[in-house]
Amino acid sequence: MNESCSLRAARMFSRVAILFTLLFALPGCAAIAERDTQRTERLQEISQLVKDVKAFGKTVGIEPTEALTRTSGQSAPLSMLWLWMQRVGTLALRGPIDIHMAIGFATEQERLKVEQVYRVDGYSVYYRQGSEFADPRSVATVGFSDEPLVRRVKVILHEDLHGDANFALPWQIEEGLVTPLGSLAAVEYFRVKHDEKNLAGALATLREERQVSRDLNDIAAQAVKIFANEKVDAGKEKVLGLLANYPTYYRQFERQVEGQHKATVLEAKLSHDLIYYRFFDAVANLAEKAPLQILIADLRRSPSDGDPEKTARYLGDLSAKYASLAP
Repeated sequence: MNESCSLRAARMFSRVAILFTLLFALPGCAAIAERDTQRTERLQEISQLVKDVKAFGKTVGIEPTEALTRTSGQSAPLSMLWLWMQRVGTLALRGPIDIHMAIGFATEQERLKVEQVYRVDGYSVYYRQGSEFADPRSVATVGFSDEPLVRRVKVILHEDLHGDANFALPWQIEEGLVTPLGSLAAVEYFRVKHDEKNLAGALATLREERQVSRDLNDIAAQAVKIFANEKVDAGKEKVLGLLANYPTYYRQFERQVEGQHKATVLEAKLSHDLIYYRFFDAVANLAEKAPLQILIADLRRSPSDGDPEKTARYLGDLSAKYASLAP
């Protein structure tokens, strides 16, 4: 009799334990289900945006690519770690940066945080991470969907411009043309959509990037002279002090090298930024004289040998050509 009572008590206790487990587990399951639903919705939204932006791109002469056409809910995500290295005391003004490499990781950028890149003797080192790049393996992630709309649109157009059907130039030249064209195309996208709020944001971003371009070209010219007349460490200190005189570029520099040692990244960072922004203001000036579609078509015919001086002359020739066509 006592054993039977014990068995009944044990079964009752087991049922109560299961009930309590279910009561506590259900809210957790509900929260997980809600997060999964929100994630799915955000990925669907970014997928639709990508389709819409790529369709717009075709109207201005940008052929769409497979980059970002899938989401991390459809394909395994891939993130990149880019490393740029430039010999200390030098800038990549007339040729490509000394060493440029990319390392891919099968995960989202947010899950792979680089703690530190140590100094490499004889080289300045700058690194950057990202999940958006010009490759079919680049998928739209939840992290990308969290970015401001202006940046998302600009990135989608930028990566499409890198497609060989659009530009097939040496990387250090192509990047310098694609970067301003992506920003200009983003402005046009919001103008066509009659999205006044984001149009204002895209125009503000364009103005800031043009100022960065002007600042950077001025800084580079002075930095070359400083490095030619100073020992490396003293030169680095003087150039870093010079940056504060250019607040627009300095804010971007500070934001993008956060967590990295400024003296270590200096030459590589300036060289990296020159690749992206050397021609930005010049291309934006051309966009004031010619429709975007014509400008894109003409820039595709830029010199194919990767010579920055020839590219600068070509941009000057286009400026003269457009001025002669003006009514």
